[in-house]
Amino acid sequence: QVQLVESGGGLVQTGGSLRLSCAASGNIFSINAMGWYRQAPGKQRELVASISSGGMTNYADSVKGRFTISRDNAKNTVYLQMNRLKPEDTAVYYCNAAGIRTTGRLFSSWGQGTQVTVSS
Repeated sequence: QVQLVESGGGLVQTGGSLRLSCAASGNIFSINAMGWYRQAPGKQRELVASISSGGMTNYADSVKGRFTISRDNAKNTVYLQMNRLKPEDTAVYYCNAAGIRTTGRLFSSWGQGTQVTVSS
């Protein structure tokens, strides 16, 4: 099993900042891609940002220039620094990690989600 534990969500005013963290643990051989997704009420889950094992990043257009994704491969942890937050960023944020277990099997695991609320 591979578990992802997220932290760092909360309530912030428009223009504020938050930093999300997600730590992966379990029978992990390697992690390839890690990413953050979000789901607002009544909407589909969408990709916010992703990062490869080599550090290549990808962002949704709506967060480019405001959010920064990074990872610590030694700690199997991914971060999302969110600046200049807007009310439309309000959502439950989920972490995802995909890689290879120590058994050689592939995995794709999700965290439990953390609520981010931006007040106007």
